[in-house]
Amino acid sequence: MRKPHRRGGTMAMEKSSSKYRTQFWYVAMASFLLWLVLLYLFSSSAKTVHNHERLFRQENIIDLPVENVPQNHEPDEAPVVNVVSEDISVDNSSLPVSVDSPPDDQMSEDKKVVTDLVEELEKERVENEKKRVDSVVIGRSSKARRGHREPRKARSSGRLEAEKKRVRRNDADESNAENSDENHQALDKEPNFFEAKKDVEPKKALVDDNDDDLETKRGKELPNDSSSNVVEDDNDDDLETKKGKDNISKSEPKTQRNFVLNKNNTSKAKNRVISKRNQPSRVGKVMLRPRETRSNDPCKGKYVYMHEVPALFNEELLKNCWTLSRWTDMCELTSNFGLGPRLPNMEGVSGWYATNQFTLEVIFHNRMKQYKCLTKDSSLASAVYVPYYPGLDLMRFLWGPFPFMRDAAALDLMKWLRESQEWKRMDGRDHFMVAGRTTWDFMRTPENESDWGNRLMILPEVRNMTMLLIESSPWNYHGFAVPYPTYFHPSTYAEIIQWQMRMRRINRRYLFSFVGAPRPNLGDSIRTEIMDQCKASKRKCKLLECISGSQKCYKPDQIMKFFLSSTFCLQPPGDSYTRRSTFDSILAGCIPVFFHPGSAYAQYIWHLPKDIAKYSVFIPEKNVKEGKVSIENVLSRIPRTKVFAMREQVIRLIPRLMYFHPSSKSEDTGRFEDAFDVAVEGVLERVEGLRKRIEEGKEEIFDFPEQYSWKYNVFGNVERHEWDPYFDRP
Repeated sequence: MRKPHRRGGTMAMEKSSSKYRTQFWYVAMASFLLWLVLLYLFSSSAKTVHNHERLFRQENIIDLPVENVPQNHEPDEAPVVNVVSEDISVDNSSLPVSVDSPPDDQMSEDKKVVTDLVEELEKERVENEKKRVDSVVIGRSSKARRGHREPRKARSSGRLEAEKKRVRRNDADESNAENSDENHQALDKEPNFFEAKKDVEPKKALVDDNDDDLETKRGKELPNDSSSNVVEDDNDDDLETKKGKDNISKSEPKTQRNFVLNKNNTSKAKNRVISKRNQPSRVGKVMLRPRETRSNDPCKGKYVYMHEVPALFNEELLKNCWTLSRWTDMCELTSNFGLGPRLPNMEGVSGWYATNQFTLEVIFHNRMKQYKCLTKDSSLASAVYVPYYPGLDLMRFLWGPFPFMRDAAALDLMKWLRESQEWKRMDGRDHFMVAGRTTWDFMRTPENESDWGNRLMILPEVRNMTMLLIESSPWNYHGFAVPYPTYFHPSTYAEIIQWQMRMRRINRRYLFSFVGAPRPNLGDSIRTEIMDQCKASKRKCKLLECISGSQKCYKPDQIMKFFLSSTFCLQPPGDSYTRRSTFDSILAGCIPVFFHPGSAYAQYIWHLPKDIAKYSVFIPEKNVKEGKVSIENVLSRIPRTKVFAMREQVIRLIPRLMYFHPSSKSEDTGRFEDAFDVAVEGVLERVEGLRKRIEEGKEEIFDFPEQYSWKYNVFGNVERHEWDPYFDRP
């Protein structure tokens, strides 16, 4: 019974082996044929390349003699000696080329011509070096004595020399020494008389109008051209003007230019000149003012243009919301225009949502869509809004292993903005953007790639813009803080009034309260001392300690109950200066108590009153840290009448510190302005201030050190202040 079984197995193995051998030979034959085809193609390509190399060998290139062009230098500028070496044009009129001569004779004859040409030009260059000073002095003095007009070619070449010197000076001012040497090394190298044959044109005429066209174009682009100092008589000026009007140059024959500029070096230098010219602080002819509208236009000076950025910078982030966070359902939190899930009515008032503090970008974008002075005509706009979601974009890669991915979208957006027409009006100084995170999330330096955050706030383009963040840095020009989103987003005037009246009548059982977690890892934190004092004042302080595992600190209704039951709410710094809790407490009519001026006073300069004593209490954190002050004693000594006045001021601040529902309209909310309206007004005022400084010809738009930005924004000056120790640079 076993033998048939073995025989059958053996036959199957032999059949399979035969099948594999057949397939192997097929593959081998196909590989061999493919190798033959590739070998044929390679040999054909090698033969073609060999022919091309032989055709363009140095000895086969026919170079033509250079026409001797007189130079016209300015008396107050040293002539550039080696410029001729790189800017040589050729003319084939003087080279005898015989079509019927044999190739070998023709090649030897061409080689001899080139050799003679090199020797002749080298000798001429040496003579010009010896006589350049005398020729300039003699030429200028003889011209002044005789009133003689120089040939047009001489004037054009002289202008081109002056233009090239001006480009070199601007390039040196704009670049560092290394880049400057790199851009000008072509002007200092030895002459190269071997130009490609395609650059040679047959001789057609003796008059060159290209230089005049070049002067006309450059006269328009670079109004401060140094060539305007060239001395010319009135007849010459009249002729140039007439040529510009009647287009006489079109009727005259043209030849090749006398100077062929190095394209790469010249284009780099010209780009730097144009970039410097477009700087709004130095050029007054750039269009800065928006187009005028009728005098009774209610939106005059308030128009905002919103860029239509590619969807990958905003909409696609929301479509792929599941990628934004590993631990939080951002799809739910970005719903309802960024407000999050709807909550039940609180204190009998509707309009409550479980809003995440990092969704401000989405809320602001949707509010901008309803802005009453939004325009699609950018020429009318006083400011330009960029609807990018930098916080959500950063969140995707914040804990990932590839830090460079955090910068990718921001760099792409900056490139897109630079190419837009709106950017060129003020080099982006009328643009603004919103980020729903703190400044510190966007301040990673290039030398610390593994650090927290990305480089958005240090990019040159963003430094020209106005950045709105939930917390700004006290030490930079362009960042401004706007309120954190709260849980209340009313849609109507009635909801706002109803909530304010409820906050006036509510009974507050506790003198002060604190909601937060300790910061034992932060040596300068005063939270431990605050919590200890609160525990010691059991009847007057209510404490909600946000320890690990506790869910009360993440429930809006629990947090609001603490604030609603307290007269004062303690707001010490945490991981950074500011807290969302500040705005939740003000929303509840609770008077905030600050311990650092960077927690509110130096941050929300557009939204909070300058008189800090009207709505808040300030206790220096140093006194708390050293145990020199009792919070209960300080708050208990405040007169009752003053407490009522402070609470009333806090309640009046509620509308301007929250964000209305994006679907609401101005007629629905009445005369109230929310945090969005105040922020846009602040941006418009700032852009207008920058525009005036530019029009006044300010060399530097900001005339104070950047590290004192907080002081200038708060007080309007940079004089010494009692808060200076709080803002010493770390």
